[in-house]
Amino acid sequence: MTADSGKDVFDIIRKYITGETNDNERKCIESIFSDGEDNHYLRNRLYEDWESMIKSGRQTDADLNKILDQIHHVIRKNESIKRRPLKRVMQLYMKVAAILLLPLLIAGGILLNKGSGKNQTDIEEKSRYTIYAPMGSRVSFSLSDGTTGVLNSGSRLSYSLPFSNERNIDLEGEAWFNVAKDEKHPFEISAGGSRIRVLGTSFNLSAYPAENYVEIVLQEGSVEFSSSKNQKIMMGPSERLVFQDGEVKKSIADPEKYNAWVQGRLVFREDPMAEVARRIERWYNIKVVLADKELEKYSFRGTFVDDTFEDVLKFLAMTSPITYKISPRTMMPDGTYTKGTVTIYKK
Repeated sequence: MTADSGKDVFDIIRKYITGETNDNERKCIESIFSDGEDNHYLRNRLYEDWESMIKSGRQTDADLNKILDQIHHVIRKNESIKRRPLKRVMQLYMKVAAILLLPLLIAGGILLNKGSGKNQTDIEEKSRYTIYAPMGSRVSFSLSDGTTGVLNSGSRLSYSLPFSNERNIDLEGEAWFNVAKDEKHPFEISAGGSRIRVLGTSFNLSAYPAENYVEIVLQEGSVEFSSSKNQKIMMGPSERLVFQDGEVKKSIADPEKYNAWVQGRLVFREDPMAEVARRIERWYNIKVVLADKELEKYSFRGTFVDDTFEDVLKFLAMTSPITYKISPRTMMPDGTYTKGTVTIYKK
């Protein structure tokens, strides 16, 4: 398909932005934009629409942040599924967005001009998106407000578009956040029956539903923690807060220990065996069974980088009076496999 095939290219561009194109239409758009500003058809059409809008006096009250939110989301979604990056496309859009992007979107039917009475476009509707980190993996993310972070194994982060004006997300699991500062629009996280409110800061948040507690470790900036009982507690750098069974406990902590997983390091600092078992389970996507309750009293120190779970277990057995047995995965009747299991025994 080419630009001269009779089908309005700008209709296809609209479909491309909203993810509705088929393979042939997508190839057509990527072919056109691969030339960027050198494509005379595209360039002339953009300027024609711009001149037409100026002469007609058409204006819009649309909030462009909502449009940019959607575009950023589409870009990141395309990157996540490893589509061929359109570097020159994005360079072109970033150069002329303020002048040409608006008439392009109007021409494509995405925005309604002033006088429509209300916003009725798909791009401005609330849409819910979820980022998920499968067990045994870590997933980096970047939000349209400039906030970046990493999701730990088995975690899920959900948010709605548009995002810039209402920076609210839900978290199940663990994540490291580096929140972009915006005093007019606080960043709020709902997790484990609590709410965390920040302006611009770096911190680790753990709230796995199965573990029934919320843990925050702050590296820099400040955080306001609110529980379901409307308790409000301010946190400063190098502080750790744990919310469990309706109680809040705060202490001094080393943030490097709690964000080591972001750099691929598994760090234990006199951690009890129950905590060690939980973290090994998430890290290696296996099940750990403590055969003796007394094992929960043991504590461990160690730092592991790119080690197999067998190496970790060998080290634990060398430094503590324990033995272990590894049971391989087994096939279920439906063709799926169970997790591998490690059973730890007291010597």
